[in-house]
Amino acid sequence: MQKTIHNAVNVEVIDEEFYMPQLDRNRRIWVYKPSGYYQTDKSYPVVYMHDGQNLFDEAIAFGEEWGVDDTLNSMLAECIIVGIDNSESRMTEYNFNDHEEYGTGEGRKYIEFIAETLKPVIDLNFRTRPDRYHTQIAGSSMGGLISLYGAMYYPKTFGGAGVFSPSLWLVPQAKSELETIAAANKKYPQRFYFYGGAKEGENMVGHINTIAEMLKKYPLYEVDVEVDPEGEHHEYHWRNKFADYYNWLASGVMPKEK
Repeated sequence: MQKTIHNAVNVEVIDEEFYMPQLDRNRRIWVYKPSGYYQTDKSYPVVYMHDGQNLFDEAIAFGEEWGVDDTLNSMLAECIIVGIDNSESRMTEYNFNDHEEYGTGEGRKYIEFIAETLKPVIDLNFRTRPDRYHTQIAGSSMGGLISLYGAMYYPKTFGGAGVFSPSLWLVPQAKSELETIAAANKKYPQRFYFYGGAKEGENMVGHINTIAEMLKKYPLYEVDVEVDPEGEHHEYHWRNKFADYYNWLASGVMPKEK
């Protein structure tokens, strides 16, 4: 790994050009470590997050930053965050499905990159808890969409997802596709946190509730939905809800088959 230290406390860029063999592209990868990481020998859960430019540094964000490091530091949280930058291929990398406007969906290859290429490197170089129960994936908008699909597609790797304002409007067939996966899952419990703002448009809350209610029918899923009546499609609102997501993640227990 070609490490460079970022100026934020306990955040580093581990590689500016990490190779993605599934997509034949390179990508910058960030890692946030808990503030006590070097004062202990503990191992930590990991959350893989998309749109890495927006997570830690407003200077390079394409909106406002999430301030993930600030939030977790203030909570004395015990979690590693791996941020994966987006690129000009964001609309295809974060979609499992082809789209007539945006092109061929590359979501499966992108998730395979995280699960099969990136995660082994992170587990080798950092003190992680590598089992699926302590591995999640999270993001917003298109990042929320790929987190939902990716966790369900790779249940052996991800114990669930943080799904913030997912772009479900882009995939009218999402309910039927995800229900097919859910119905076939006989072994891997997962937890899902959904957040949506009532002022986001595109029937955001309705789409989230449709998927959440479908998942709740199956015994292997624990689902929480949080709706902000004043919420808009913006990093400001996702930043404000990130602490809620972490608390939910840290306090939860995996469902058991009923």
